[in-house]
Amino acid sequence: MHTSAFIGLGANLPHERFGPPRRTLEAALAALDRRGVRTVRVSPWYRTAPIPASDQPWYVNAVAEVASDLSADALLAELHAVEAAFGRARTVLNAARPIDLDLLDFYGQIALGGPQRATLPHPRMTDRAFVLLPLADLAPQWRHPVSGLSVRTLIEALPADQVALRQDLENQGQALDING
Repeated sequence: MHTSAFIGLGANLPHERFGPPRRTLEAALAALDRRGVRTVRVSPWYRTAPIPASDQPWYVNAVAEVASDLSADALLAELHAVEAAFGRARTVLNAARPIDLDLLDFYGQIALGGPQRATLPHPRMTDRAFVLLPLADLAPQWRHPVSGLSVRTLIEALPADQVALRQDLENQGQALDING
């Protein structure tokens, strides 16, 4: 049984007001808190290569466990509202961005989504080391609501180059590097 909701956090461009990506994402969590979405815990921060590979800056990624009385669709709307307030413009697929907030899992619910509706669990999360590794840090017992596979099994299924830690910088207050 899933007892938590998880959101993915990502950015690879500085924000004009908040500065570097990590500070921007921390400010986004504070903005969500003011909107009734309380941060319970945040994973370590990871620095990840863009996917697909490109010359754009590397991303800073994390996963946050959140609590709220909102429905999944209302939570998704709040994530999009914060993105918009922070200047996120959805233009080209996989474009560099100052903020990206994704609803990954909402108490284990399964939903097909649609316009302004959440798709649950996030449809591409199982292909993304930058989601699965921080999720495993927070919830090592987490299982995918559809497949039933554990987060560790999903990580093991990823190509090895996606999960190899390059450099542990967390002890220095920086992000962990992983290949994208």
